[in-house]
Amino acid sequence: MKKEQLTEDVSRLETQMLKVTKELTNYQKTAKKHKAEILGIKNLIEHFPEAVNHSMIEAHLHNLEQSSNEDGVLETIVHLHLHHKDSKALRSEMNANNKDIRNLLTAYQTRYTTKANTTIYELMVIGLQAELQNILYTLSYSNLDKAIENSKLLIEKYLKIAANGNANILPTITRFLSELEPLFEIAIRIEYKYYVQKDLEKEEQRKIREIMRQEAEEKRILEEERKKLEKEEEKYHQEIAKNIELLQTETDVDKIAALEARLKELEEQCHKLEETKEEIIKRANGKAGYVYVISNLGSFGDNMFKVGMTRRLNPMDRVDELGDASVPFRFDVHALMFSDDAVGLEQKLHEILEAQRVNKINLRKEFFYATVQELQDIVQEIDPTIEFIQTMAAMEYRQSQSIGTSEIELEPVFS
Repeated sequence: MKKEQLTEDVSRLETQMLKVTKELTNYQKTAKKHKAEILGIKNLIEHFPEAVNHSMIEAHLHNLEQSSNEDGVLETIVHLHLHHKDSKALRSEMNANNKDIRNLLTAYQTRYTTKANTTIYELMVIGLQAELQNILYTLSYSNLDKAIENSKLLIEKYLKIAANGNANILPTITRFLSELEPLFEIAIRIEYKYYVQKDLEKEEQRKIREIMRQEAEEKRILEEERKKLEKEEEKYHQEIAKNIELLQTETDVDKIAALEARLKELEEQCHKLEETKEEIIKRANGKAGYVYVISNLGSFGDNMFKVGMTRRLNPMDRVDELGDASVPFRFDVHALMFSDDAVGLEQKLHEILEAQRVNKINLRKEFFYATVQELQDIVQEIDPTIEFIQTMAAMEYRQSQSIGTSEIELEPVFS
């Protein structure tokens, strides 16, 4: 399974690389074309100024700007491959935010009346857009706060640059940057959603692997139990054969009655073993098992519960395992629900309690915030016949509390 997953990941990455390479090639061709045209116009103006119709040149430059991108000069030439583009929903969110940014850029662009101020503004916008791309490109699951901080520092940097320049346009630029800052943060948070989704996918894969590991372990235990039963069954069969042999030669009425009674008892034992073996096979090959609701007052308090499932013939074996070494006290059991589809029942309970999940990243941690009454209502809504124990006995914890520290006398270090 791991090999198939890696093969799939490699194939997906190769497809993305081809897509990015193609996009980059197209941008490079467009940039070279525009650069050649601009240099040609510049040479024409320098060497043959009298032959140039300036009104036509301005119109051509305007068309050139529009053809490079719908945002004209206010858009960067090179686009880095950002992960939100791989998600239709995130791409839609980012497009909406980019539209708000474009509207803001256009609104402030019209406020500059001189070519010098307009040029300063447009250069600043190009720089801001490029630096935002770099922040988004270097974003990862672990550095959201750093990326937002860098975005704020970017705005502050441009504000300081503007403050050292033309004082006449400083108020306008200050308002512009103040309005732009939250839009940049929104862009960062949209890009970050990709990493959250990927981490959730990874955690889901880890959960699947953990479930598979747990299933394999429980199947191993069930197989061991089946083998033990077969050995026990073999002993019974041997004793049955021996008793049948004795019956054939026995003449004493009392001994015959005792042998027949023993044979009947052995046959009943064999029948029970056969039923248990069938149950083991059913558990190992199907979804049957127990869903449990347990608490640990001393470890987690009175409003946190674990909801899980086990295929064990004796579900308490699993509960005892959970309270063995990882927590200081044993778990209390509030409900044990047998189901032919324990997997589905567990999933149903998890879905109902999803909003109250304690660890929303590591889904293998099946702990939920709830009250005893709330859980009882949920369980008995699914099956009114289920016995639900509301009491949190927490015997080890309460006994530990009752002993207290007052009874512990420490020997003095120095006499």
